[in-house]
Amino acid sequence: MTLKKVAFIGTGVMGSSIIRHLLQAKYEVTIYTRTKDRATELIDDGAKWAETPSEATAGADIVITMVGYPTDVEAVYFGSSGIFAAGSEGQILIDMTTSSPALAKRIASVAVKRNMASIDAPVSGGDIGAKNGTLSIMCGGDEAVFNKVLPILEVFGKDIIYQGDAGAGQHTKMCNQIAIATNMIGVCEAIVYAEKAGLDPNIVLKSISTGAAGSWSLSNLAPRMLQKDFEPGFYVKHFLKDMDIALAEAEQMGLNLPGLELARSMYHQLLEQGFGDNGTQVLYKKYQS
Repeated sequence: MTLKKVAFIGTGVMGSSIIRHLLQAKYEVTIYTRTKDRATELIDDGAKWAETPSEATAGADIVITMVGYPTDVEAVYFGSSGIFAAGSEGQILIDMTTSSPALAKRIASVAVKRNMASIDAPVSGGDIGAKNGTLSIMCGGDEAVFNKVLPILEVFGKDIIYQGDAGAGQHTKMCNQIAIATNMIGVCEAIVYAEKAGLDPNIVLKSISTGAAGSWSLSNLAPRMLQKDFEPGFYVKHFLKDMDIALAEAEQMGLNLPGLELARSMYHQLLEQGFGDNGTQVLYKKYQS
């Protein structure tokens, strides 16, 4: 079976770049997003437009979703004009939204009952990774299904790793977000320290980003902080959603994560100050008063 017809639901910062990679790789892509005007360039590039998730799903081999929140995932999959309303036997569903493990398991359960299949496949790498086709993709679900969709994931991903049964991809993404949350605090504080010490922080970054302190955030987001570039590669409001999911899962496991709780508190303050649509590097502003 050649999986060449793709329905892609959600054309945000990362979704748009992923769709372009698919089009360049000669996949037939039908797209849906709530605001058609935001998809104009993709349509001009060759994507077909659908009026609803159901319309996009009909006739597709693979349906990929990348929306904002678990409530959006719920609506897209289970709504009256959603994916399951038009889904057909043999289709493979890939949810790349960072969402709850429980919802990933629910989608997988319903898919199996309808002779469909699903993979939860959240990503890391932000807008840069999406543009460059180097996203890290964390996958949960049936391993045979994962192997079947691996070629399409390789179109826009680099480190694509099978993590286990349904929900395992989402749990892995929580690990990713927990690590990033406290690392972002460290990145901001290192820059502020360099500035207060009278150093050129750009030169400091040349040393510390290649040593033991090196991280993706230090290499890619710290330069944006210094340029006062707070445009989103990944939204504060979405990062808060992820931290809320991680804290809720941790509570169920009986885990205490004080570092994550601190980061969540700081980002929540930024949200209240009107920075929800900025990139996560806007945390730097917390140190500028």
